[in-house]
Amino acid sequence: MQLKILVMSKRAEYHLLSDINSPKDLRTLKLDQLKSVCEELRQYIIEVLAENPGHFGSSLGSVELTVALHYVFNTPYDKIVWDVGHQAYGHKILTGRRESFKTLRKLGGISGFPNPSESEYDSFIAGHASNSISAALGMAVASQIKKEKRKIIAVIGDGSMTGGLAFEGLNNVSSDPNDLLVILNDNNMAIDRPVGGVSQHLVNITTSQTYNNIRYKLYNFFKKHGIIKEESKGLILRFNNSLKALLTKQHNVFEGFNIRYFGPVDGHDLNGLIKILNDIKDMKGPKLLHILTKKGKGFQPAEENAIVWHAPGKFNKLTGERIFERSKDEPQLYQDVFGHTLVELAKQNDKIVGITPAMPTGCSMTYLINEIPERAFDVGIAEGHAVTFSAGLAKEGMLPFCNIYSSFMQRAYDNIIHDAALQNLNMVLCLDRAGLVGEDGATHHGALDLAYLRCVPNITIASPLNEIDLRNLMYTATQPDRGVFVIRYPRGKGELKDWERPFEALPIGRGRKLKEGKGIAVISIGPIGNIAKQAIEQAKADGMDAAHYDMLFLKPIDEELLHEIGKNYQRIITIENGTVKGGLGSAVAEFMTENGYTVQIHRIGIPDQYIPHGSIPELYQLCGMDADSIRKVLIQKV
Repeated sequence: MQLKILVMSKRAEYHLLSDINSPKDLRTLKLDQLKSVCEELRQYIIEVLAENPGHFGSSLGSVELTVALHYVFNTPYDKIVWDVGHQAYGHKILTGRRESFKTLRKLGGISGFPNPSESEYDSFIAGHASNSISAALGMAVASQIKKEKRKIIAVIGDGSMTGGLAFEGLNNVSSDPNDLLVILNDNNMAIDRPVGGVSQHLVNITTSQTYNNIRYKLYNFFKKHGIIKEESKGLILRFNNSLKALLTKQHNVFEGFNIRYFGPVDGHDLNGLIKILNDIKDMKGPKLLHILTKKGKGFQPAEENAIVWHAPGKFNKLTGERIFERSKDEPQLYQDVFGHTLVELAKQNDKIVGITPAMPTGCSMTYLINEIPERAFDVGIAEGHAVTFSAGLAKEGMLPFCNIYSSFMQRAYDNIIHDAALQNLNMVLCLDRAGLVGEDGATHHGALDLAYLRCVPNITIASPLNEIDLRNLMYTATQPDRGVFVIRYPRGKGELKDWERPFEALPIGRGRKLKEGKGIAVISIGPIGNIAKQAIEQAKADGMDAAHYDMLFLKPIDEELLHEIGKNYQRIITIENGTVKGGLGSAVAEFMTENGYTVQIHRIGIPDQYIPHGSIPELYQLCGMDADSIRKVLIQKV
């Protein structure tokens, strides 16, 4: 379909933006120049991300807010805590990273998320949702204790308000002395459309101009005549809340937390934002400003399809046409194999339900949503709830497939232990994006799940070598009395084109020998085993004929195979797309020690450190997990 308009000029000009190297430069500009800054900032984001993909729509929607915040507040002394870095690209550009923005998410370049080690303007790490209010409250209370004059602002948006931690923070905000300002950047979106009562409540909140006029007039009258004082924050809050309830015949959730509420206001009205921020920034006590923005603002295709343009990949900045680098003839993405297989299984078994926390597109739960909507549930950004909700379904005889990205599953650890494993419930936890994920970096790498789940009783942990294994593991998990069944698989495409084959139930805890060998045995788990295959084949040219075992299950691990390996090989190399601390390599080392085998073990995997962002091949090489690095370990003299 042809666009009605070109989305940006062929030769973007940055007359003002090119001279802004810090917010100090921004604050020297006149008010009537700031609209042009917003236009240039938006065009620069479009221009860079067209060639160097990233999270697109959210930062376009927050341009006016970003400019207003840095114009009104004295950053970096005043601190802005962004909730999820999707909103913060404009912030990065205005805070001394305009040129380095071209290196966004590249190895050695700047991060796609706020990171204090990168800039003093990045107040707190922001890769996972819903942490801004709690972190900012801690900063605000610290400022009170130290008697500092600094302002603390939490910017929460992109669906993050559905996360439980956000409400824990809100609950605490009114109980401790602080002047925190929370800005709810309400774009009616996360990645997919938001769900749940909170989202609907935000849609329904209305604030009449009449109410605002009356409130301010009455407040100023009472203050002038000494009836109320600014420091009497409890009285002011009750006055505001009571007046609003009288005039609008409704309360809102934030006033229920005794937080002074302003809004909703137009988040793209720059002058209006600057005025209200100046009006409220020195007010005592906690405050919440509710702004309404449009995800993808200023780029027509993104405005029309915010889900696709959350992170669209490369695109033509003039026409909005997306540029697809993956051929249709290539293997499917693992997430799509999961999504299609889930639909197939659900049609065979009416107890199967699908659950995802705000990631139906990312994990391909959309296929089940489209086919059997009454058995598919998007619970919003709430991973802990997703697991416990699934546990409740399982307790009543349903068979939930709960799909959560590996790094996000970390936030549901207690729910897995207390609500699922302790009761030995039959449910399936599908961990998408397990292992190194690439350009999203340290906050998103699924490095820890093998280690943090292996120690939990009543859990089966498996990882497929390829798409056929993934299908069969999903089918195996539907068999009776399987308990909590974890299946982890990586981001990206699989290995096979002809993966749609009849289902086969796999024996729990059984691995397989893929190749005979002499002297040295390679033990792998998951799709990283395909890279191990390449390395083993390459090592043949150097006279090394290694055996290869695919464990398939980490827990229970195949002890029969490990006895065979311990008896017949002097050297063992373990390979996993997860941390080397506590995962497959540790399990093998424990077994060999406990059973008296004296073998040399070399563990290959993600080292005990946070891995930066970069392409997956680059990160594999960085961690010694690429084929050539593995080959060198195979052939080294010991």
